[in-house]
Amino acid sequence: MKAENTQQREQIVALLERVRDLEARLAKDSHNSSKPPSSDGLKRQLPRTRSLRRKTGKKPGGQLGHPGATLHLVAAPDVIVEHRPPVCSACQTPLAHGEAATVVARERRQVQDLPPIRLRITEHQALHVRCSACHHVTVGVFPDAAPSRAQYGLRLRALAVYLVAQQLVPFARARDLLADLTGARLSGGTLVEWVRRSAEAVQPVEEELKRALRRAPVLHCDETGVRRTGRLAWAHVASTARLTHYAIHAKRGSEATDAIGILPGYRGVSVHDGWKPYQAQTTCRHALCNIHHLRELTFVEEQYQQPWAKELKDLLLEMRTAADQARTQGLADLPAAQRADFRAHYERILHAGHAANPPPPRRPKQRGRVKQSPTRNLLERLWLGQRQVLAFLDDLTIPFDNNQAERDLRMLKTQQKVSGCFRSDAGGDAFARLRSYLSTLRKQGVALLDALQTLFTDTPLYPAFA
Repeated sequence: MKAENTQQREQIVALLERVRDLEARLAKDSHNSSKPPSSDGLKRQLPRTRSLRRKTGKKPGGQLGHPGATLHLVAAPDVIVEHRPPVCSACQTPLAHGEAATVVARERRQVQDLPPIRLRITEHQALHVRCSACHHVTVGVFPDAAPSRAQYGLRLRALAVYLVAQQLVPFARARDLLADLTGARLSGGTLVEWVRRSAEAVQPVEEELKRALRRAPVLHCDETGVRRTGRLAWAHVASTARLTHYAIHAKRGSEATDAIGILPGYRGVSVHDGWKPYQAQTTCRHALCNIHHLRELTFVEEQYQQPWAKELKDLLLEMRTAADQARTQGLADLPAAQRADFRAHYERILHAGHAANPPPPRRPKQRGRVKQSPTRNLLERLWLGQRQVLAFLDDLTIPFDNNQAERDLRMLKTQQKVSGCFRSDAGGDAFARLRSYLSTLRKQGVALLDALQTLFTDTPLYPAFA
């Protein structure tokens, strides 16, 4: 009976641990973990108090100094239509043109609208001219824009690629849109060929972009799953505030980052979520995304009611505010005394967390590493990785979070929701390359349609890499 009771007690402990794990999984959503908001479901309504954002005290709407976008009258309209009254409203005298009906004032109103959109067809004719002296016939040369008997122009090609690569319109719907808008009846193969050709023209720009990212002092890295040819693949991003590079690879880890060729040998500061393949890069410094830590601390606070988690959340947010204020004041770093106080407070809270979560006991004859709770793992990560967690305190050029990379990846997830998957490896690679080019140009304020036209003249517009 003693042996049986011992065995049952062990089973009960194991089952209780299993129940806690399952309850913890069910309690996780987008506000307390890295799960995306789309996984929350339609029925779950998260209260506003769970948001990590704090009230700024500002009223809703436009703030003072906001430039606005009011529609103004233009000085030189394209068309002027005069509306002359036919008769005098007082005596009914006709008000025709002439001295008897003088215009004393003009009241202006303007309607800004699109003109009727249709394809403008330009015919190029190469003239065969006979010389009057030797009677030799010389033929005029067609421009590069007309290499064959009939073709579409640069603007239409740029618009088609823009719809697919920038606005994420699927190929079939892009064809429908262009047909309804311009009357151009494109085939699917034509649209695919335009995307392929423009991606091929961007290849030298991509190489320069990767070299520029390897020189960046701070680099944001992240990855997300995508579907390609019916299988799971991974979209990797490396970006800054002015540059973006995407790559789609079958692997998620070091094999992919080595093949992409940006992180190997990088010597700046790599900002990421702490995933091991990123940590494996030994030539650079590392900074961890603290938004991930705030969500995990929210989970510990709500699920296990441990006060230290809320204290650490408040401290991290206080550190972020102090860093932002110092940055706006033009400081290179926080005062040494202030940083020392923050670190001492940080360590005191972690000591309290370790006291509330002692290491699990080792069972008799148990081998290997003892499985720890998620809370204990979080505490060890925050303690052992303190330098990476608080890197933004020592260097104000390092951000508090990795939101830059997550924002850059967001539209790829939108593309997957719209189109479902990439039908081929080449299609996925072309999309990633074009998206890298367009995202970089958009960050630098370059007109995308004008830039896309240059891709079909084999003289691509290069963004600024400095």
